[in-house]
Amino acid sequence: MAKSTGGISRYRLGSSYVTLVVSVSLVLFLLGILGMVLINARQLSDYFRESLSFTIMLKEDAREADIRMLQKELDAKPYVKLTRYVSKDVAAMNLREELGEDFLDFLGYNPLMPTIDVYLLAEYTQPDSVIKIEKVISEYPVVDEVYYQESFLNLINDNFRRISVFLLVISFLLFLIALTIINNTIRLSIYSKRFLINTMQLIGANRSFIRKPFLLRSLFFGFLAAL
Repeated sequence: MAKSTGGISRYRLGSSYVTLVVSVSLVLFLLGILGMVLINARQLSDYFRESLSFTIMLKEDAREADIRMLQKELDAKPYVKLTRYVSKDVAAMNLREELGEDFLDFLGYNPLMPTIDVYLLAEYTQPDSVIKIEKVISEYPVVDEVYYQESFLNLINDNFRRISVFLLVISFLLFLIALTIINNTIRLSIYSKRFLINTMQLIGANRSFIRKPFLLRSLFFGFLAAL
C-alpha cells in the first residue's frame, strides 16, 4: 500500500514538472510575442510621427536668401529629420494637379504662399516638445504662421500609450501566472518529500542543504522551459 501511494505521489510530481515546463514555455513564448508586438507598434508609431510635418507659412515678401538661410538653420537643429521648401510656383503646380484645373486662370494671380515642411524625429513629437519647437520656429522674422496636425499627432501618441499599457499589463499577468505555477510546483515537490525532509532535519541538516536540491531542480526545469 505504501509503495502504491509513493508511486502515485511520484507520478503526480512528475506530471507537475511536465506541466511546469510546458506552462512556463508557453508563458515565455507569449511574452516574446508581446515584446515583438510592442517593438513593432513603436516602430509603426515612429513612422507615422515622422511622416507628420510642420508647415511653415512664409511671409510673401520673404527673400529667397532669407528662406534658404532659415531652411539651413532648421536642418541643423537636433530635432529636425528633414525639411522641404515649396515655392509659390511649386505649390500652385501641386494644387493644379489636385484640382484637375488651372485655378490661376480663374483668379488671375497666385494666392499661395511659399512654405517649408519640417519633419521631426519621433522622439521630439511629444506634445510638450512640439509646443516648444513651434514657438521657436514662429520667432523667425520670415515666418508668418506655423501649422501642424495637432489632433492627429495627439491621436497617435494616445493610441500608442494605450497599447503600451495594455501589453505591459498582459505581460505582468503572464509573469504572475508563471510565478504561481513555479511556486505551486515547488510546494508540491516539498510536500511529496516531507518525510525525507523531516528525517534530514532530525539528523541535523541545515536549511540551505535541504533547499539546495529543490532550487537546482527548479533552475533546471526553468532552463528547459526557456529553450
